Amino acid sequence: MTQPPGAVPGLNELRAAGQRVLVRADLNVPLDGGRIADELRIAESLPTVRRLREAGARVVLMSHLGRPKGKVLDGLRLAPVAARLSELLGVEVAAPRDVTGGEARSAVAKMQAGDVVLLENLRFDPGEEANDATFARALADLGDAYVDDAFGAAHRAHASVVGVPQVLEQAVAGELMAKELAALSRLMQTPERPFTAILGGAKVSDKLGVIENLLSRIDRLLIGGAMCFTFLAATGARIGSSRVEQDQLDTVAQLIGKAEQSGVELLLPVDIVAAEAFDADADYRRVSADAIDDGLMGLDVGEETVNRFAGAIGDSRTVLWNGPMGVFEWEAFAAGTEGVARAVAACPGYTVIGGGDSAAAIRRLGLADQVSHLSTGGGASLEFLAGVDLPGVAVLRRE
Repeated sequence: MTQPPGAVPGLNELRAAGQRVLVRADLNVPLDGGRIADELRIAESLPTVRRLREAGARVVLMSHLGRPKGKVLDGLRLAPVAARLSELLGVEVAAPRDVTGGEARSAVAKMQAGDVVLLENLRFDPGEEANDATFARALADLGDAYVDDAFGAAHRAHASVVGVPQVLEQAVAGELMAKELAALSRLMQTPERPFTAILGGAKVSDKLGVIENLLSRIDRLLIGGAMCFTFLAATGARIGSSRVEQDQLDTVAQLIGKAEQSGVELLLPVDIVAAEAFDADADYRRVSADAIDDGLMGLDVGEETVNRFAGAIGDSRTVLWNGPMGVFEWEAFAAGTEGVARAVAACPGYTVIGGGDSAAAIRRLGLADQVSHLSTGGGASLEFLAGVDLPGVAVLRRE
């Protein structure tokens, strides 16, 4: 499936002055004992909020946090996010302790132009994930217009993502949503060549749609992470006790054939950092990627592989990276991911990090400002790159 043509309306088409504007933001930040551990998503939401405030809107923010599964969990309340937003915006952000109940309605009723309210965690109400029409209407009753700025949730057909814009006549994309769509559309529609895609992570089954959709667009495909062992196994390599998706071997073999037929250069690891156990402190050694002994499992790509990948990345004009090269959370198995991250950051072409662990890795290395675009939506990015018309985007077109 490919995304249909048609522009998504943006903030320029919104009559914001004097309006209660419901903004679906992605404020799903990691919390550590009530402290925000990473505020990237909060920072990315600020341009839209500031622009709406300057236009004289009353800004009603809504977001989910974690997976409370329709129950109220005090550890997943949005109060810490509201407090940090208050500091960054320089204005008090009210934080009612319900989503569409009396506190929320009262807080919204008191708003003046430029005020900001953050509703409680949307997923405290089971109607959010169920896309319940009654819940969507209750949310819509708190606003006069709708802005979707939550690209990270755009692949979810939830009430705040698709239900509310079906109720409110004015529904547009915010600045972050527009930026994400522009960056990823550039990859799919007008990439400069050579175009290199680097895919990693645990499961090849998660990336099949992306690979299928990219093969007609890219010049090189670099495969790392645990998913590389299914590729290696499909070529007949001995991969020891490394993780393999047996039910995907035939599909992967077909993809390898398609890459060859399409003239896509496929680079698989040539050396692997392997250990006897899946453990941060396990003894490890570098071995040939096609001859891993029984009892050893691959946990990272090796130095020679990183050098080969870096060479392919270095002269690329467009680069997409999604998925780590190994268990990068453990120091012993982080070198592959770090090497690829540095190669992508050094590439002079147009470079896009497709969210998720790749984004975490490149930010941890302090290289985020050296790539062209760092996506805030891992799952949404993958589905977009696989050619899926995201529900949260499709609903804004009103075609």
